[in-house]
Amino acid sequence: MNLPFHTLDVFTDRVFGGNPLGVFPDATHLSTDLMQRIALEMSLSETVFLGPPESGGDARVRIFTPGVEVPFAGHPTVGTAVFLAARLPDAPEEGTVELVLEENVGPVPVEIRFEAGRPVFARFTTALPPEHRPSPWSARELAAMVGLEPTDLPGERRADGGEARLHLEPEMVSCGLPYHVVPVATVSAVRRASLDTAAWSRMLADSWAHHVYVVCPWAADEERADVDAEGERVDVRVRMFAPGSGVPEDPATGSAAAALGGYLAAADGRSEGTLSWVVAQGEEMGRPSRLYVEADRRNGDTVAIRVGGSAVEVLTGRMTLPDIGL
Repeated sequence: MNLPFHTLDVFTDRVFGGNPLGVFPDATHLSTDLMQRIALEMSLSETVFLGPPESGGDARVRIFTPGVEVPFAGHPTVGTAVFLAARLPDAPEEGTVELVLEENVGPVPVEIRFEAGRPVFARFTTALPPEHRPSPWSARELAAMVGLEPTDLPGERRADGGEARLHLEPEMVSCGLPYHVVPVATVSAVRRASLDTAAWSRMLADSWAHHVYVVCPWAADEERADVDAEGERVDVRVRMFAPGSGVPEDPATGSAAAALGGYLAAADGRSEGTLSWVVAQGEEMGRPSRLYVEADRRNGDTVAIRVGGSAVEVLTGRMTLPDIGL
């Protein structure tokens, strides 16, 4: 069996940044078990398997981490949309097109922007609105789980006597894939975070939200810096740990960024309007990533979340599997 595949780097505009994604474009004949085994062999955060649409969309998309199939994920959604858009027979030179990806969570619409005939940016709208649940663990317990001290938490008095400017509490949030949001007060704390897997196993392994998402909005950081090394504004620094899905740390996590949009929009509290954030992830892994998040607020509720980013194709290959009854 010969299976063509491609890889893209997602949430970056250059190779060797962002989050690598594997794409198998002809997967209709593969069993679920074989898809999972291929994803483990690829050893990427996620690998997607594409088939013809089943419900009026543009493609059926199944998403696997090395350990489990997931109902929805952001970097596979953005990467798959860019991959498919690059192969449209009537792609525009400039402008946008919309594709609908049929994921296990439901139909996910994605808008893709073209420049000079190439897809350069994709932005999806989540199929589900944010769902919020309180964390069963205290902020101090969660901080200890990621190797941090109480003084690293927003709202805690720090050693220098200062107070964080934005008070945020831990919470579980999902827009299709749940995350345990652990807010911290400084970017230094984000850099120092290190998941204690024994503590994670005891506290969160069986939790509704077992993915750990460490976040620091710049507004909470007394070492405030509004632009990155390339001059782009950055609003939030994050890291994401997902040992339960076979991903010790992820360099760019679109589904978590969607949950973050719901989390920060609710914390902001305004009744109407569109909020936006630029999210930086992956620096600690040597794979800098940028994710662009928007949240629409109507009548005090978050009614829509959008996450976008760039993606670039990296390689094309072929997986040769022996005929061993797979």
